[in-house]
Amino acid sequence: MNFGDYIRRLRRQRYQINRRYSVQRVAERIGLDPSYLHQVECGEAPPPEEKIILQLAADFGEDSDILLALAGKVASDVHETITRRPVLFSELIRGLDDLSDKRLATLVHEVRNDQW
Repeated sequence: MNFGDYIRRLRRQRYQINRRYSVQRVAERIGLDPSYLHQVECGEAPPPEEKIILQLAADFGEDSDILLALAGKVASDVHETITRRPVLFSELIRGLDDLSDKRLATLVHEVRNDQW
């Protein structure tokens, strides 16, 4: 699924429950032209910049990293971390690629809790 399809699906799901999720009202809340948001949803325009994606994630209650990934982007703080030590982080990421989601989640938990 691409970014526009995902955003449209999220917005429509929320619109069924709350009319504040019309294209017009979402666009107004995050400072976009409604026609641009519509074009993004339809795949006629590229995903917006990180700042707007973060606002969309907050408005929809979604994980910003997922929306950024669907847009082909990486959060600026993650990018900065990787660029400080590109070889080490690239090797680490490539080395973790084959881990199961369960094992990777366990590893993330251990790192967050300084248990590794």
